[in-house]
Amino acid sequence: MTILIVGGSGFLGTELIQQATAAGHPTAATHATRPGATPQAMWYPLDLRDTGRLNAVMAEVRPHLVVNASSGRADWAVTAEGPVRLATATAKYGSRLVHVSSDAVFSGTRTHYDETCFPDPVTPYGAAKAAAETGVLAVHPQAVVARTSLIIGYGRSEHERAVHELVAGTRDGVLFTDDIRCPVHVADLAAALLELAACDASGIHHLAGADALSRHELAVLIAERDGLDGSRLPTGLRADSTLPGALDVRLDSRGTQRKLRTALRGARQFCTTLA
Repeated sequence: MTILIVGGSGFLGTELIQQATAAGHPTAATHATRPGATPQAMWYPLDLRDTGRLNAVMAEVRPHLVVNASSGRADWAVTAEGPVRLATATAKYGSRLVHVSSDAVFSGTRTHYDETCFPDPVTPYGAAKAAAETGVLAVHPQAVVARTSLIIGYGRSEHERAVHELVAGTRDGVLFTDDIRCPVHVADLAAALLELAACDASGIHHLAGADALSRHELAVLIAERDGLDGSRLPTGLRADSTLPGALDVRLDSRGTQRKLRTALRGARQFCTTLA
């Protein structure tokens, strides 16, 4: 099975490439600026705003599966419209599609969200991700849309780097005690995405960790794992800041978990080891 990882140079994309190639799948990957450091993949430059280039990559790779792990932040043309172009191309070539979405599609008003909950975003990024979900499933109904939360692992995530820099005093800022999410390990997430791709799943799925933690609680776990002094981590309230976005969003992944062999561990479990 030939796999194409869109956004392969990112944190999740790198893990997807490693797992796909370890399983023996011929793997290609795309990058927006420069190729990733994973030599097992064939690399292709791709801007999801460029329909012609997208079709050229699809025609050359002819993938059986496409996983969209790209991130355009709040750029509507990339984050909202780009995945729809990708879904159109994958449907045209008869490829399976797994599109990675985010808990940012929710406002936090109801706190707990399962796969039946409708998006109600409160940020431009969340609105773009929600629009992408709708567009992807409209043009490719057999696609999987997988919402996830904070992605952690191997000390390489932005969240883990921030903990080290805050403890060292080389970064300004605070860790919110009222900003709650369900962190997931990158290895669990990648394995679950590839597992969903291999079965007959379609539609909305949630792939988040089992533990709901504040940003500060997560940082303390990371600090303890890495032998750092967690008492040096500065705290604050997101409610007192000017940052937009939901405070408490807990993805309920139990419905999806029942379909998977891959265990979506909570941060209290995966932060007990150097993973």
